[in-house]
Formats: sequence, C-alpha cells, structure tokens
Amino acid sequence: MAKIDDVARLAGVSKGTVSNVFSQKRPTSPKVTERVLRISRELNYVPNHTARSLVTKKTMAIGLTVPHGNFFFSTFHNQFINGVVLEASTYGYRVLLDMIAVEEVKTPSLASYPIDGAIVLGPMLEDRRIQLLHQHQIPFVTVGQMMNQGIVDASTVNNDNEKIIHDICDYLISMGHRNMMFLNAGQQMTVSMVRSEAFIHALEKHQIGLQPHMIHYKPMVDYEESMRYGYEETYHTLSELSEQVTAIIADDDRTAFSAMHALKDLGYRVPEDISLFVICGDLSMMHQVTPSLTGMDLQPSELGVQAVRLLMHKLSVLEGEYRNHWIVDSRIIERDSCSLK
Repeated sequence: MAKIDDVARLAGVSKGTVSNVFSQKRPTSPKVTERVLRISRELNYVPNHTARSLVTKKTMAIGLTVPHGNFFFSTFHNQFINGVVLEASTYGYRVLLDMIAVEEVKTPSLASYPIDGAIVLGPMLEDRRIQLLHQHQIPFVTVGQMMNQGIVDASTVNNDNEKIIHDICDYLISMGHRNMMFLNAGQQMTVSMVRSEAFIHALEKHQIGLQPHMIHYKPMVDYEESMRYGYEETYHTLSELSEQVTAIIADDDRTAFSAMHALKDLGYRVPEDISLFVICGDLSMMHQVTPSLTGMDLQPSELGVQAVRLLMHKLSVLEGEYRNHWIVDSRIIERDSCSLK
C-alpha cells in the first residue's frame, strides 16, 4: 500500500506539501497540486485520516446536528447542508450528519463521537444537544438563537428573524391586510419564539389587536400532522371566523401548499381573495406554481458557509478577528401570491 512518503518522493515535494494538497489547509500551486494528485492516482494512494488524527490530535471531522424527526429534508435543509459540506471540505474537514433525538439513544449523540466541533441547526428552548456539547467542552456554533440557561456567549449564525417578520407584516399591511394568520414553526423552536414575539410587536406598531386565530404552531413530533400542517388550521379558521382572514404567512413552502389546498377546497383564490407569503421556501420552485409564491430569500447556503467559518475560527483553523454572532441578510422576493386587499 502506497504511503505519503512514496507520493512525496515521486512528486518531488515534501510530505507537508502532499498533506496540504489533500487537506487544502494551505494553498499550493495548480502545477504542484496536479502533479501530486496524478502521482497519488497512479499509486492508488488514499490519505489516512486516522493516522493524521493521531499526529495532529484532531479528528478532522465536524458534526452537524439537525432537528430530529421522520421527515424529508426541505430545499432549505439541502442547500444549508450543501453549504456546510462544501465549505468544510476547503479546510480538509469531513461532516458527520446526526438527526437522531438525544432521548432515543443511549449515547449522548454527537458529544460521544470523535469530532473537533459541531454545528447545531434549529435550536430549541433548553436544547439538550447544546447542553451535551457544552458539558463535553466541544466547540459548537448554533444556526439560530440559543436559549439554554447557564450557557452564555455561544457563537451563532442566524437571519435577523425579528426584522424578517416586521418586513413581512409591513409589506402586507401596506397592501391593506390587517387580519392575518401566521402558520409558524414548532412552538419549542427558538426561531418560532422570536418570530411570534416580532409578529405581535409588528401588529402593535400598526395598532392591530392580536386575535386567537392569528398564530398557529407546527406539530413537533407527529410526522403525519407535520406533513398536513397548514391545511386544517386554514380550513377551520376560515370556516369558523365571521371576519375573513385576508393574508396568510406560512413558515415554509410545504405549509404554504397545504394552506393553498385548504383555500381551494373552501373556494378561495390566491391572491384575489387571500394573499399568501412564504418565509422559507424553495426559490427555484416557488415561481413554477400558480400563482408564483412571494417569499423571503434566507440564503441557506450562506448560513452553512458562515457557520463553518465561525466554527473554524473557534477551532483556530482560521486566524484573525471574527464576529461571534453573524447575521446573514434576507430579502423579500415579490411574485404573484400577494395583492392589495
């Protein structure tokens, strides 16, 4: 079996240069990189991550833990994970994906695995994942606001969710909508808490009173209920209210599609009767439905990239100054699902 010494000797470079070519931790010239890769292919050389870990005391792996549940990844998840994996690879790191609930396994999830650090997507109130990583002194970055007592100044990458909700409400209210329904994320998710509070404040700013039908929360555990979320809430709310809701804000595109089905069954049209706004949708698909859906561009891939960079900084792979809290911009993408009341 070929060793790094063999590649270095035939390529006429040092072992350190061969290591840099594969880890991409330091730049090498295109000419040297091509020569090292060509020799490696000829010798069938494969870098030994285990051996390198014994020398560097690093696993060269990071963990990515996503909210558990029996669900399909949305486009947001796919784009976010793509951003994480591609950015991590530029630093020579592999990514271990974990979506098993801590309560469902005997081992403490990612905290028991050989990783150098972790990224936590979708934090929840008193998140057990965060607690375990903190207890095991594993560096971590949360994508979303952390709300764990006793853990302060954790590194975060996030969208400005308060501003997002205010921008959406201002947008819809400027069109004359005052009776809105918000199909929010799961109630225990910190993003849901931030958005609910921002929604209430946005209504108060425009002197609109909060009514019981205005905020709903996605079921967190039941798979079937989560998949249907949006239909029952829309159907029953619009069937029972004497005053018609004129705009719906949906947490994601799956929820928006469920709401659209309910509206169709009730005989309502989008946007002629009711406007529909999507917070987290598939930008590549939202223009292909009829009507095309107005929504936010949350830049999920950029969230993944910045989360990796912040974690690399905590691991001392990236040097220099780096903010401990990073906000990724978002913006409204106007299409056809919202109109004047």
